[in-house]
Amino acid sequence: MNDPYLLHGPLPQLDRPVLVVMLSGWIDASGAAAAAVAAIDAECSTTPLATFDSDTFIDYRARRPVMELREGVNTRLVWSEIDLKLGADGGGRPVLTLTGPEPDTQWRAFAAAVAELALRLDVYQMVALGSYPFATPHSRPSRLSSSSPSADVVANMPYLKSSVDVPAGVSAVLEHALTEAGVASLGLWVQVPHYVSAMSYPAASTALLQGLNEVTGIKVHATALVREAEIQRSRIDSLVSSNDDHVTMVHQLEVAYDNAAQEQLSLGVADIPSGDELAAEFERFLRDQDE
Repeated sequence: MNDPYLLHGPLPQLDRPVLVVMLSGWIDASGAAAAAVAAIDAECSTTPLATFDSDTFIDYRARRPVMELREGVNTRLVWSEIDLKLGADGGGRPVLTLTGPEPDTQWRAFAAAVAELALRLDVYQMVALGSYPFATPHSRPSRLSSSSPSADVVANMPYLKSSVDVPAGVSAVLEHALTEAGVASLGLWVQVPHYVSAMSYPAASTALLQGLNEVTGIKVHATALVREAEIQRSRIDSLVSSNDDHVTMVHQLEVAYDNAAQEQLSLGVADIPSGDELAAEFERFLRDQDE
């Protein structure tokens, strides 16, 4: 196997950096986790520290490079890459982000390489971000759930704790690899209202950033996301209020949300009116507003 990663220079000496992971390819409803990490990269001014070997971890038939053709000239190929980047928040705390596509192969080798590099950088915590569609109302704060191989880590988290068997993403493999290496590791997931999960939902992204702050102390203001969330909330409220069926559906979700308190919501999507029609109307509504 090739070297698993290429360093872009000497490794720096860091003071208890936090590693934030978001690898695309598994569940990320509304792209909420991707938007949250993009805000981290932008606000923390991250720059590449290491790039993982694409020939080892990427299937080019599944993720073909993009050929930039200009007037018949094949100017360059843009390859899918997994990057580890370094920056700092406003308080000077070092932040590492691991972004790019999920590896298509050799997940355990990839996780071992990430763990080895994390130890070399004295990583203090690892937090993997994700989002999933759920029967929850847009009119309430987005709720977070957590996962970790460490019962102690989970016990200290104030978030929802699920019991379910589901296919795993590579972030779950990283949770185990980092935990076994002695790095406290956590998966942080946000619920996205199922009826808006096909479009961007900045409120979920800001909830993830707030959770990251609560767990690690890393502060990302993400002013643009906050503003977008406020605008979208107003648009959705207007659309819902114009249709009695939508008002009823959202009210049912609000009642279930409020009654659940700090317990996990047991109401499934199949138990409430379908959000497909509402989602389609949202998309038309927002498209008309943009136009």
